Amino acid sequence: MLRRNARLRKEYLYKKALEDREAVTFDKKRKLQEALDKNKAVPTELKGEDKKLRKALDLADDRTKEQKKAMDDEYAYLGVKDPKVLITTSRDPSSRLSQFLKELRMLFPGAQRMNRGAYIVKDLMQLARTHEMTDVVIVHEHRGEPDGLVVCHLPFGPTAYFGLSNVVLRHDLAEKPPTMSEANPHLIFHGFTAKMGLRVKTILQALFPPAKQAGDRVMTFANRHDTIQFRHHTFERPKGPAGDGHKSKANQVTLTENGPRFTMRLFRVELGAIDMKDVEVEWVLRPYFNRQREALALPEEAEDGDDKA
Repeated sequence: MLRRNARLRKEYLYKKALEDREAVTFDKKRKLQEALDKNKAVPTELKGEDKKLRKALDLADDRTKEQKKAMDDEYAYLGVKDPKVLITTSRDPSSRLSQFLKELRMLFPGAQRMNRGAYIVKDLMQLARTHEMTDVVIVHEHRGEPDGLVVCHLPFGPTAYFGLSNVVLRHDLAEKPPTMSEANPHLIFHGFTAKMGLRVKTILQALFPPAKQAGDRVMTFANRHDTIQFRHHTFERPKGPAGDGHKSKANQVTLTENGPRFTMRLFRVELGAIDMKDVEVEWVLRPYFNRQREALALPEEAEDGDDKA
């Protein structure tokens, strides 16, 4: 099993290396195609290669028109197979962290909660692979307050590390929440427009199975300045006329918060599972860089959000 995992991991890294080499060629073909479509001169940097690139464009079909990315293979079954999520904590969890874990398990339909006990990370990941889990979620704490969330996709990654803050459990809400539904939720992602934002969106989306159209459960991941706000609501449509058989107006829908709520901040993404050594770091937060751009949203959207605020 260990040799097979190592071999498959090497095959994935080889595909990733080929992808990086092909990205340059696809970028040149894109620039040439744009020049031809707009009836403009061939860009200066493409002169001398335009004949070869034109031939490649003529031979392109629906399968070769766009570059196939190795990252797509990680979530090839997204929306096809229901995910199997294993949720656990760091060692010796406090009562508050244990309660947060129980509420977190109910957010993911079909997830399984596991007491950490004396398991080390290597044995924990081996157990998850043996039971064909698709994702492992580990929650950390500091002085009894949840402060970290690790989402690891199996079998070969990626692994996303989030910081948690402003955690509010169900019994801490101002109004007593109703009984939590375990139906497949509708997902709302706002502000995930950049390349890394789409990557994080896929990582989070893979934790949930597809929702039914008639479902009344919704979860929101709203990004603003690389800070992700999570909210969990249920909504109720009016009965009778203008009810289930008709389109309901927004002011006629009753929205109820179920909890929990918390704030997430991405600080690291690795191209590998959490138990692998010498993995490539895809992205890391550098808070002390003066000119680090926002990673999850494009600048245009960030500016629009500031204007509206």
